Amino acid sequence: MSGHPDSPGRTPGATLSSVTERKETTKESDGARPAPSGHGDDTAASLGDYRATFYAARVAMAVLNRDGLVLAANPAFGELVGTDPAELVAATAADLTDLGADTRVWTAYREVLCGRSDRMHCTRRLKHPEGHSVWVEVTVEPLTPEPLSGEERMLLSVADISDRHDLLARLRHLQMHDPVTRLPNRTLFFERLAAALETASFEPSGTGRIGLCYLDLDGFKAVNDTLGHRVGDRLLSAVAQRLTRCAESAADRGTGRGGHLVARLGGDEFALLVEDSTGTDQLAELAQCVLDALQRPFDLAGQRLSVSASIGVVERTATGTTATGLMQAADTTLYWAKEDGKARWTLFDPERNAHRMTRQALSSTLRPAVDRGEFTLEYQPLVGLGDGRAQGVEALVRWRHPQFGTLSPNRFIALAEENGAIVELGRWVLERACYQARAWQLAHPDEPLFVSVNVAVRQVWDSDLVADVAGILAETGLPPELLQLELTESAVMGSAGRPLQALQALSDMGVRIAIDDFGTGYSNLAYLSRLPVSVLKLDGSFVRGFRSQEHPNPADEMIVEALVALAHRLGLTVTAECVESAEQAERLRRIGCDTGQGWLYSRPVAPDRVEALLDAGRHTGA
Repeated sequence: MSGHPDSPGRTPGATLSSVTERKETTKESDGARPAPSGHGDDTAASLGDYRATFYAARVAMAVLNRDGLVLAANPAFGELVGTDPAELVAATAADLTDLGADTRVWTAYREVLCGRSDRMHCTRRLKHPEGHSVWVEVTVEPLTPEPLSGEERMLLSVADISDRHDLLARLRHLQMHDPVTRLPNRTLFFERLAAALETASFEPSGTGRIGLCYLDLDGFKAVNDTLGHRVGDRLLSAVAQRLTRCAESAADRGTGRGGHLVARLGGDEFALLVEDSTGTDQLAELAQCVLDALQRPFDLAGQRLSVSASIGVVERTATGTTATGLMQAADTTLYWAKEDGKARWTLFDPERNAHRMTRQALSSTLRPAVDRGEFTLEYQPLVGLGDGRAQGVEALVRWRHPQFGTLSPNRFIALAEENGAIVELGRWVLERACYQARAWQLAHPDEPLFVSVNVAVRQVWDSDLVADVAGILAETGLPPELLQLELTESAVMGSAGRPLQALQALSDMGVRIAIDDFGTGYSNLAYLSRLPVSVLKLDGSFVRGFRSQEHPNPADEMIVEALVALAHRLGLTVTAECVESAEQAERLRRIGCDTGQGWLYSRPVAPDRVEALLDAGRHTGA
């Protein structure tokens, strides 16, 4: 802006009475020639108009020199600061308008005064002489230099925006708060979280740490479904009040500079943010306070309701922590709390999280690993306890992971069952095992080995297992009697409908069905007689009870003896797993167990080593 009367769009009042009088005095003292007729009168009239406009303006204005000192101020400015305008001359404008309180504002202001910037604009809160606060917009910009002296001047204008600011504040409050609980919502929570992380990273007076309790109400959906959303909203509001009291109580006891923020993130999820936390003990105490508060019943419009919460607790240094990373850790820990039984708080564990991340990495790469050929099979012999000769082998899959090395089935089979990759992987294992068994049959036609392959119950449900087996047997040329499929006891005993039909069709085809880990499930023996099963594989926990004669476990031996007798009465054969000593093998043989499997005979080995084991068994048998 400029006070030059001939400049378009300039602010009136750029030439003030004091400045005009100074110019007129200078002209007289210099003996300047009078202005041409009529021109001086027009100029004086114009200057008078500007002075009148400046002093009559409702916007507070002042003219400053390059040092930021007031040269002139209008009555509106004097009213704003509670001082007679005449007394403001030579006052420091930055002090009057609070421009020095903010480093960025002060720097921008100095840039204008020094001529390196054309304009500065900011919002400040000033203290009105009557005691209330006034929100103002402050603008500083250069005026046209004094015509005679060349003095450079600035125009400072201060507009009262209190009404607009209050309206925007109310709108922002509505935008940033949850209408049901009146708590800060997700948007405001993340805004505060980002600010807290930024402040804690460089604020020397704080602890430099941050904490978060992330909670979810257990069973809240049932309240909404049975009693309606109106009751559900009342419950959420009551929960919010108790959380707020817990946070206020904890803040009173703690040393945190920023206090504790309680927010509703959506649904039945809440968060308690602790700025400048002092350690995990502080967060654990807050989480326990929340659990205790929510355990008390809620009386809502004649309804007595009880809820609990699962809470994920994270506490760490702010440096290097991002809002996304903190929330991911809190969400993971909340999941652990629910997984561990709900109605509890769980502290973030980096080691457990690393295991989860590894598990997730394995799960996401399972399907591509089958296509890349990262899986391989090893085989463990099934040896007759009577003659010590191998009768079959169990195919055991291994994952040669490029990052984690060779992984045993217990590291990835459960993941494959969860994400459905077990269908594709199981089909590959079945095909490779049948090809290998066919190769052994052709090499040793007089003493062929059967191959036993583990099958997950999901393979029965999610694929046409019968068609897959039939197709693979036809493709490889392996006789059905040389294939044995193993299913866990819980899967087989609970079979009904399609699974039972599939097992029956496989049995009718000539494929042997074995119950793996028998004795670890619910062992519905009455149901066992109606299943198309030909083999029971006793869980290794029974065999481990067959210790030395000095420390026998008669209970295990009696159970195994009874199970073997029962199986034989039903026409089934029995295989004992985890046979590790000759003494165990001998006692199992005396009981009547048919075959054994374990490290006594061999660890799982590659296919080429099975040939050597077979030769050794034949020489032993001879």
